[in-house]
Amino acid sequence: MYRSTKHYANEVSCCFRQHLATESHCQFLHGYALAFTVIFEAERLNEFNWVVDFGGLTAFKERLKHLFDHKTMVAFDDPQLPLIQEMESAGILQITLVEATGCEAFAELVYSEAHSWLFANEYWPRVRVQSVEVREHGANSAIYTG
Repeated sequence: MYRSTKHYANEVSCCFRQHLATESHCQFLHGYALAFTVIFEAERLNEFNWVVDFGGLTAFKERLKHLFDHKTMVAFDDPQLPLIQEMESAGILQITLVEATGCEAFAELVYSEAHSWLFANEYWPRVRVQSVEVREHGANSAIYTG
C-alpha cells in the first residue's frame, strides 16, 4: 500500500462553539487557525508513480478555504442558531452550517470533502482517503479514518 500525505498548516481560521458542552468554556464562541493533514492511499501508483498529484490539489485546498476560512461553524441543532443567523444577516459573520462542531466532526467533514474531490477528479477507485487529522493547535487534534 502506498500513502501520500498532504498537510495544510494553519491556513484557515474559523470560529465555533460546542453548544452541548454546557459545563465547559468550549460552549462559548472561540476560534482557531486549523491545520489539516490528509492521507491518501493506493495499492498502485499512477503513470507518474504518484498516489495523487500534489500540484493538482489546489481545488481541494480552495474548497477547504470556502468551508472554513473566516467562517463561523454552526451545528444545525445549536439552540442559538437563529441569533447567529441574525448576526450573519447584519454582516457580522459568515456561517457554515454543519452536523456538529469540533475537531472530530471537522475531520469527518474534511474526509468526506476529500473523498468527493477524489471521485470528481477520477482518482476513485484507485485512490482512497486513509485518514484526516484536524489540529486546533500543537496540543489538540482529532483523526477520522472513515
